[in-house]
Amino acid sequence: MFKRSTTLRLLSLLGGLLLAAACTAQSSGSAPYTDGSEYVTLPAAQQQRYSAEGKVEVVEVFSYGCIHCAHFAPIADQMRKQLPPGVVFKLVPAVFNDEWLPFARAYYAAKQLGVADKIHLALFKAKFDDHYPINTLDELADFYAREGVNRAQFMKIASSDEVTAQIKRDSALVQKWGVEGTPTIVVDGKYRSATVQSLDQLSALAQWLAKRDLGAAK
Repeated sequence: MFKRSTTLRLLSLLGGLLLAAACTAQSSGSAPYTDGSEYVTLPAAQQQRYSAEGKVEVVEVFSYGCIHCAHFAPIADQMRKQLPPGVVFKLVPAVFNDEWLPFARAYYAAKQLGVADKIHLALFKAKFDDHYPINTLDELADFYAREGVNRAQFMKIASSDEVTAQIKRDSALVQKWGVEGTPTIVVDGKYRSATVQSLDQLSALAQWLAKRDLGAAK
């Protein structure tokens, strides 16, 4: 997980060396990740799945306003494709500040219009690689219109009471999970990513937790 201030929570070099030494001393059958370090098991009172769908959930809490999420997006896309049957990947936009609210509205509108997955990576690229001015809801609507989405329909959905209510529900859940930065992974409403050394490790951690939970459910 990376702080909302966008400061990477990477382990120091010394910490990494100590971790490597500890791993060397462990038996080959030991778990690759530690509860309380790379991830945390949420207290029972904080555990809640995102949906009633019967599959194990891998949820990424993200924002189009977060550059670390932009870096993680192609990695997460590959991770999604590698998840086994019985595991589903979901995105939940975080609204940690007023500047991120338009991005959440845009995501829910795109999802309702059936274009969220198709345009997800393109939006990150346009904002952070191509440096398009994509911050306000109007600017987001212009971007989606360039991608072939009906602008008026997009604005109507993004500004709707339905989307406002969805944002409130999801924000409450993100807070319940104790998410403080993006990108953060929450698996099946029970396990939250914590201190990871890289975005690749975040992906590997998510897959390991999901497969472990899937195996336990069988």
